[in-house]
Amino acid sequence: MVAPGDFPPQIQGSPHLERLNRYGDLEIYRDLPADVDELVARAGGAEVIVNTRSSVAWPAEALRRLPELRLIASLSIGVDMIDLAAARECGVTVCNLPGRTAPVVAEHAVALMFAAARRLAQQTAAIRAGEWPSGHSVSLRGKTVGIVGTGNIGAEFARICNALGMDCIAWTFNPDPERAERLGVRYVEFDALLAESDVVSLHLRLSPESRRLIGGRELGLMKPGALLVNVSRGGLVDEGALVEALRSGHLAGAGLDVLDPEPPRPDNPLLACPNIVLSPHVADMTPEGADLLNEGAVENVIAFLEGHPQNRVA
Repeated sequence: MVAPGDFPPQIQGSPHLERLNRYGDLEIYRDLPADVDELVARAGGAEVIVNTRSSVAWPAEALRRLPELRLIASLSIGVDMIDLAAARECGVTVCNLPGRTAPVVAEHAVALMFAAARRLAQQTAAIRAGEWPSGHSVSLRGKTVGIVGTGNIGAEFARICNALGMDCIAWTFNPDPERAERLGVRYVEFDALLAESDVVSLHLRLSPESRRLIGGRELGLMKPGALLVNVSRGGLVDEGALVEALRSGHLAGAGLDVLDPEPPRPDNPLLACPNIVLSPHVADMTPEGADLLNEGAVENVIAFLEGHPQNRVA
């Protein structure tokens, strides 16, 4: 077993690793491989790979050069960093951790929403520059939040927003009236959600259908002064269109935990937008969240090795 790139540190030192001792040794590399050749060299001969978050990508080229590989246990919900079609072709099982850290991620989305609404980034920057700003912020109670995607994280986000006194509307690829009632949301058409929401929060996995779901047309449909929150994947949003919406003032602000690519290039114009709050794809990276992910990955490895794989996506 091997973790070919545990950086930033995630699983190294976890007490849950002791449960793997009876199944073999786990070699953990504490930096990232420089290229595909180094990645393959690190994973060569391993039957099980523990893949930490989205730091290490698995293209078809790498998977086809690892004939002994049987399992990739990803410490993540999303698995867009793994070529799933190639994994199936090579007979490699891929397991993820659906819903494991949903409350932790939803909490981070709420933090970004509040930070954008209360303009905390602008106010902090102004005070550091010697100013004492008097600009108004936005109260969220009574506002409409549009939740795009109502899986585990979207559902938890809806629960918190309902408790805050917000009106929750939602859109998903497969709306379910019974689920809407359980979550306390009202499903609407996508364009209606954009037009009605004071806050739009994204909770979809990245797929061919969802890539660039939010582009110039969609941002234009949003209310003047609305906010955008994204804790899913940067690829859901056309960043160039978002920059224009923020610069023009059509959107009051955005709170993003994810960008495309990651980390961003130094000249990414989003970094120069004062009305944006950013975090480096760490929505589930609290001590509690990391522990949940580490425990879940170990459980996935053990389940696979004992002949009853769980949480399979390939």
